[in-house]
Amino acid sequence: MPQIAPSILAADFTRLGEQVLACAEAGADLIHVDVMDGRFVPNISMGLVVVEALRRVSPLPLDVHLMIVEPERYIADFARAGAHYLTFHPEATPHVHRVLQQIKEHGVKAGMAVNPGTPLEYFEPVLSDLDLALLMTVNPGFGGQKFIERSLERLKLLKPMRDRLNPACLLEVDGGINRQIAPQVVALGADILVAGSAVFEGSIQENIAMLRESYAFAG
Repeated sequence: MPQIAPSILAADFTRLGEQVLACAEAGADLIHVDVMDGRFVPNISMGLVVVEALRRVSPLPLDVHLMIVEPERYIADFARAGAHYLTFHPEATPHVHRVLQQIKEHGVKAGMAVNPGTPLEYFEPVLSDLDLALLMTVNPGFGGQKFIERSLERLKLLKPMRDRLNPACLLEVDGGINRQIAPQVVALGADILVAGSAVFEGSIQENIAMLRESYAFAG
């Protein structure tokens, strides 16, 4: 069954610990943490202090998505802070393989993400080293955006590449995921669905249940 990773970018930060626990109780699988530096993307979000705090309260693994330039400067810090997955962008560093080695050396699962306009070929040289391949289905930087429809075709192309080069690598989709989109991406091979507004707007328990129900018979 595909996993659900609530994105806390859409959470109520005055009740963050409470909402993370609610996600766990509702059956979520991971907590997705978007780290933005205001340079790689036009927004600034949470950093090390938030990851450290989440690690103390979250019973779920932390799926930390680094939307920052020069991620190689911060891998050790985020690993120590408690990340279970660390995902970075090849658009943000000239040292893709080196960053992957750093992540692995710190005992963390390694992920790489590509933006909607980035060729999928960026995955090919390193897919055998990845635990997670993240396909951005909106332009990164802000929550609440609409799913980019051509992402479905990109996912359709990425899955056979994954199956050929590293079947153990999980395919994650991030951006605009809701009850209408979820069954479509699951049918095309998505293993992890990142969802923000679709989880945190209203009842977390009901939203996660309805999201999971929406793709129960897809794929």
